[in-house]
Amino acid sequence: MIFLKRRRLVFWLLKAYFKKWRKTIFVSFIVGLFVFFVLKFGVNYFIPLIPFTQNTSTGLVGAYTTDTMPQIVTSKLSQGLTVVDDSQNIKPAIASSWEIKNDGKTYIFHLKNNIYFNDGTKLTSDNINYKFSDAVVERPNKYTIIFVLKHKYAPFLVTVSKPIFKSGFTGTGEYRVTSIDLNGDFVQSISMVSTKKTNREITFQFYPTEESLKTAFMLGEVAQISDVKNLNFNGMNMSKFPNTFTQKQTDYSQLVTIFYNLNDPNLSDKRLRDALSYAIPDTFANGERNYGPFNPRSWVAKNGLTTYSQDLDHSRLLLKDTLSASQASKLVFEIKTLPQYKNTAEIIKSEWEKIGIKSKIIEVQTLPMNFQIFLGDFNMPKDPDQYMLWHSSQADNISNYKNLRIDKLLEDGRQTYDINERIRIYEDFQKYLLDDPPATFLYFPYVYNITRK
Repeated sequence: MIFLKRRRLVFWLLKAYFKKWRKTIFVSFIVGLFVFFVLKFGVNYFIPLIPFTQNTSTGLVGAYTTDTMPQIVTSKLSQGLTVVDDSQNIKPAIASSWEIKNDGKTYIFHLKNNIYFNDGTKLTSDNINYKFSDAVVERPNKYTIIFVLKHKYAPFLVTVSKPIFKSGFTGTGEYRVTSIDLNGDFVQSISMVSTKKTNREITFQFYPTEESLKTAFMLGEVAQISDVKNLNFNGMNMSKFPNTFTQKQTDYSQLVTIFYNLNDPNLSDKRLRDALSYAIPDTFANGERNYGPFNPRSWVAKNGLTTYSQDLDHSRLLLKDTLSASQASKLVFEIKTLPQYKNTAEIIKSEWEKIGIKSKIIEVQTLPMNFQIFLGDFNMPKDPDQYMLWHSSQADNISNYKNLRIDKLLEDGRQTYDINERIRIYEDFQKYLLDDPPATFLYFPYVYNITRK
């Protein structure tokens, strides 16, 4: 009886409560239902609208001033009149088109009329501020600029791929600079924010050595590091570290090369250089093997050339024709090498011993003034022109190479703007250079980008 009375009391209380608050309960139910569906189906729409900054910090090795920033930085901030793709093809950028006249001495660029700097001002020919000592600049109107060269120079279209800035780092690219941290004349870090994607910021920080770069990554100073050539850190492989992602790629901007000093009485003999080249292995763990002077993706690279694939028997025969057994046994070459290529030098030393050539390795920090054999690298130009490196008149011709046929081809190559004719010239250049090699080309190094997950 008491139980039934309690049930009636509870029922009466609930009925009275609902009667008094029914409007509030109904409204709350509707609001709750609305919020549920918004959260379920609208989250993908509303989250991008939340104002937070996505900052990516990248560490790089190098000492740069504001005038010598690397391409990975400047390419985000602005463009040049042209742009060069991975195969060294030249394409329009700020310029929509161009004409070459006056037998290759006059370049007329027609600018796009819808390009703006990141400060909102429109780009015109007055903003094209390249400083060329051997060129006269004319600006007939706002969207045309003319360069009249003193001498024919076919790589000029590559030269004007350098990004254009209005003042400081005010460019035409997707990003604009927000801050630069300097240490004297050198940039320690540079931060930039996207002008197209809200609150996306990138910071590049620069370190003097690869070891300091790796240490910064381990300490959490940067979220990723780029162009690392050696994954070893304190005896451990960084690709094995937890919560990291490692991406391997080939750096086609540098070609690791053995340079021979042709003023050396022994190395002046082509047969000896051929013997040394045929003893080089066909693979290297540190890079992509390359037998010629050009990027294999370039429009001038040619298959079927002399490759100097390893042939120890042929190498021994060439050596026998060059040196007597007693001469070979007494001969010891000095291999001067940069620190990063010391392991490669050890491999080469071991292979040369198989054909009876002894050598000793000397580690150097920079390009030596004097050497017999130098194991280093050279920066691969965006244009196939390698006049500075192999022409007999040039100070950068560190091998002291003198070949009149090569000189003529290099001169013709930089003075010929017809693309098909240039291909023929550089095909001949490769052929004759490899037939009389001042150097043995080894590989394009592998580099690694390491990102913290």
